[in-house]
Amino acid sequence: SRLASSDGVRCHSFQQVYYETQITVLPGCLVCCLSVCSDRSNIFVVSLSVADLVVAVYPYPLVLMAIFHSGWTMGDVHCQVSGFIMGLSVIGSIFNITAIAINRYCYICHSLKYDRLYSLKNTCFYLLLTWVLTVIAIVPNFFVGSLQYDPRVFSCTFAQTVSTYYTITVVVVHFIVPLLIVSFCYLKIWVLVIQVKHRVKPDSKQKLKPSDLRNFLTMFVVFVLFAVCWAPLNFIGLAVAINPLIIAPKIPEWLFITSYFMAYFNSCLNAVIYGLLNQNFRKEYKRILLELCTPRMLFVDTSKCGTEGIKSKPSPAITNNNQAEVDL
Repeated sequence: SRLASSDGVRCHSFQQVYYETQITVLPGCLVCCLSVCSDRSNIFVVSLSVADLVVAVYPYPLVLMAIFHSGWTMGDVHCQVSGFIMGLSVIGSIFNITAIAINRYCYICHSLKYDRLYSLKNTCFYLLLTWVLTVIAIVPNFFVGSLQYDPRVFSCTFAQTVSTYYTITVVVVHFIVPLLIVSFCYLKIWVLVIQVKHRVKPDSKQKLKPSDLRNFLTMFVVFVLFAVCWAPLNFIGLAVAINPLIIAPKIPEWLFITSYFMAYFNSCLNAVIYGLLNQNFRKEYKRILLELCTPRMLFVDTSKCGTEGIKSKPSPAITNNNQAEVDL
């Protein structure tokens, strides 16, 4: 009876977590998409929001059903599709964060070449390439057989014990390499910001707008939170990959569950970060929430509502806050 009671409490806790996550992800990402979709300069932000959103549309409801039935009852097809979409969300997020970092690097550190590199046509190509690479990164899971139901988290997800080499490859390609690329881009931006601020290069004509710095800070925080949320699960994956038979049983269940939910809770955070750190997102959030009762007005002349003065120069990846140019 104690075991049954413990399982009941555990199921209730999981159900509560998934409900709260779903309630946060859906409205947050939808409002984020609505607040920027009227402006093509936000294409990568919308793409990142879509990556966060897809996990709440299909996999999470199935997870709630698995919790309700104390096991997976939807069959193998739904399990594979659910695992695929979760992978689409996770890898899509890190690849989009990488694409945004490269965009910010080009925008701030190579501003003279930026308009040519990130024309509308090129930006759409980069976006398509990001998602094509995401799909390519997930497909091998079907051949390896690594998308399996895990009763510890009531979901079909990547099984770390199926193949040592594949698990190491996944962690390196899907986490460590993107982290290194993003770290390089943001490090170069920080160096330039410090140089301009302290006039390390007096004859440099490089100027930075306050909006550029605010948008850089916003996406930097998004990156840091992603790294913090996903690092524990990836480190566990690397540890397990060294010797699955010996190390996997030694990983405490609570540690794996905590790291798993930390990782997927990250989907809730981006829309909140945009609202906290970006003035124009806050304006748009308020406008959308106020006009939900009158949907006809939602998309009427958005340029005069919250997006007026958003751009400081065409940036197909992320919005800028204002037009004021200052010499730091």
